[in-house]
Amino acid sequence: MGIVFVEISVSLDGFVAGPNDSPLQPLGEGGERLFQWYLSGDTELPLPGTAMTFRVSQASAEFLQEHWRSIGAMVAGRRMFDIANAWHGHPPGGGPCFIVTHHPPQEWLMEGSPFTFVTDGVPAAIQQARHAAGDRNVGVSSASIVQQCLAAGLLDEIHLDLVPVLLGSGVRLFDHIGTAPIGLERLRVIEASGVTHMQFRVLR
Repeated sequence: MGIVFVEISVSLDGFVAGPNDSPLQPLGEGGERLFQWYLSGDTELPLPGTAMTFRVSQASAEFLQEHWRSIGAMVAGRRMFDIANAWHGHPPGGGPCFIVTHHPPQEWLMEGSPFTFVTDGVPAAIQQARHAAGDRNVGVSSASIVQQCLAAGLLDEIHLDLVPVLLGSGVRLFDHIGTAPIGLERLRVIEASGVTHMQFRVLR
């Protein structure tokens, strides 16, 4: 069985988006700085499941390809789903995508939809995603889902793409994870152009 992990760009002060994020401004005010490194290299990096191709450094491409290719299913929150405009029907990764929500959007409840809407919480979504992924990994997206997975002991690894910028405010990655310390084991650190990739195992 694969692992459950998150791979996400984050500012040095812990934000994954700037303030006032919305479908018209998905990364919030100033949040585009978190993704500049995706467009500043000389190595093409296609995003599986989409028509998008990034240009990153060779070091970043090798790190990301390894993890992106391992994903068999994805879990995201409804807020991210809405802000991303449902990824126009093509969720990143190209595999099954499970959206945690209280109110499934009727327009996506159709045969052949790439989305499965889970109304009974994050643990149920992770369980369904693990089943769908088989021996491959489950990728977790959106800060709220990461936080709930950490609080429930469901996250195995954290992969941070640490960007040298201070956003000051916005959407924090590690809010609402409880008061007990969560131990991490550092697995790898890779310095790349405009970003430092850091991989940690969550200790239980």
